[in-house]
Formats: sequence, C-alpha cells, structure tokens
Amino acid sequence: QGQVLESGGGLVRPGGSLRLSCAASGSISSIMSDINTQVGWYRQAPGKQREFLAAIIRGGSRTYASNSVEARFTISRDSAKNAVDLQIFNLKPEDTAVYQCNVVDLEQVYWGQGTQVTVSS
Repeated sequence: QGQVLESGGGLVRPGGSLRLSCAASGSISSIMSDINTQVGWYRQAPGKQREFLAAIIRGGSRTYASNSVEARFTISRDSAKNAVDLQIFNLKPEDTAVYQCNVVDLEQVYWGQGTQVTVSS
C-alpha cells in the first residue's frame, strides 16, 4: 500500500530555521497531489497532545494553518519531489517535538512515523 515518510528534522539553535519534507511511497504517492487529498503537518511534544500545524489541499491550491503557528510556519508543495514541505522560522525551545505528516483521502488517514526536531543551545 505504501508509507508516509517525514525527513529534515534535527538539532537546531534557537532562532534558526528548518525545512521538513513529507513524501510517500507506494500507492500513497499516487494521491499526494490529488484534488481530494489533504496533506497536513502536526507535532507532539513530550507529555502533550498532538497539535495541528498546517495543511495543504486541492493539489496545493489552498493552504491553511493553526492560528498559533501561522506566523512562523509555511507549508508548500514541492511538485518535482511529489512532497509537501513545512518550513519553520525563528525556532524556539518550545518547538521541540516529533513532527508528523499525514495524508488524507476520501477513505483513509495515513500517518508517518515522524521526524524529531530539537531546539537547544
């Protein structure tokens, strides 16, 4: 069937930036850019609930983001790589979390395993 795979996480100093990428394999890769597919980014910090960050729909023609993060988070589609990127600016220690991507079609929600982002001096 395929998998969702996140990449781009790592250790970053406060004030820095990161670009995370969400790609897919198998059959899931075939629906990444479909008009009926939503691709979303979430994060979960230790001891906290999963938090929605941003999503892209309608083949990349529309994006939306959480009110709490939209000023520092930018989501975009990389058509050449068949991926959806999340760029984070001005990283803060409280941004430390596992960042996950999901792909939603008309029937299923597919989750990746996540990529770790650690913000520390």
